[in-house]
Amino acid sequence: MRDRGVTHLGPAEVRELAARLGLRPTKQRGQNFVIDANTVRRIVRESGVTAGEVVVEVGPGLGSLTLALLETGAEVTAIEVDPLLAGELPATIEAFAPAQAGRLRVVLADAMSVTELPGPPPQALVANLPYNVSVPVLLHLMALLPSLEHGLVMVQAEVADRLAAPPGSKTYGVPSAKAAWFADVRRAGAIGRNVFWPAPNVDSGLVAWTRREPPTDRIAREEVFAVIDAAFAQRRKALRGALRTLAGGAEQAEAALRAVGIDPLTRGETLGIDDFVAIAIALHEMTPESA
Repeated sequence: MRDRGVTHLGPAEVRELAARLGLRPTKQRGQNFVIDANTVRRIVRESGVTAGEVVVEVGPGLGSLTLALLETGAEVTAIEVDPLLAGELPATIEAFAPAQAGRLRVVLADAMSVTELPGPPPQALVANLPYNVSVPVLLHLMALLPSLEHGLVMVQAEVADRLAAPPGSKTYGVPSAKAAWFADVRRAGAIGRNVFWPAPNVDSGLVAWTRREPPTDRIAREEVFAVIDAAFAQRRKALRGALRTLAGGAEQAEAALRAVGIDPLTRGETLGIDDFVAIAIALHEMTPESA
């Protein structure tokens, strides 16, 4: 994996690139650049990316992870919202991995709102996601790109726990339930603060996932997600009350829950994605439009 003519970015190279660009990392965009080659190699190794795959990377920044991905022989489609960074990335890859530069595509866009990507459909998503938008970006790309088969993202440790949490655990919530629609998700390790520049104030975690078939084709994903949002809007509220607005009343909510064998006094944090699907179908079938 390391014989492809790739030179990695260390602390000196990252700071030199930033200084040349006049770049001051901002909290607003969650800019914490990885300065440790072993860390990016570890991320790529854990992701399972192989030669010939097409990989989406979000927020490539100065290119540390991009270089490690190209080192595998994969193609990389990098989505970068910062025009300065997006403009510089091809030159950085040309300088540090000239033989791999032809396998990089840079998309200047906000990953939260991108609607299409150039090139062949990607099979993997690997990224150091900005902490403040990590969950919505991940869910948006999972929905947008059904060709994605697997991936690994680095996020705030607390968010990693939430994404990988099983039903019934203290950290289970909206991110866990929605991610389960798309994939089997697991924690894949921790990342220390000292591998970043500037060092963040929180710890980081790796989350790996493998695509699964959608749990149903009987109802739109959006209707299931509306049930999930309502179930967790007031976390300690029983589902009978939590779903009353969505169902058109507490009695309708209770009827739908009983129809699928769920106690109306159950709380949302005990339910898995298949339970939320069943509730959404029951509510949908109770509405006059579906009669």
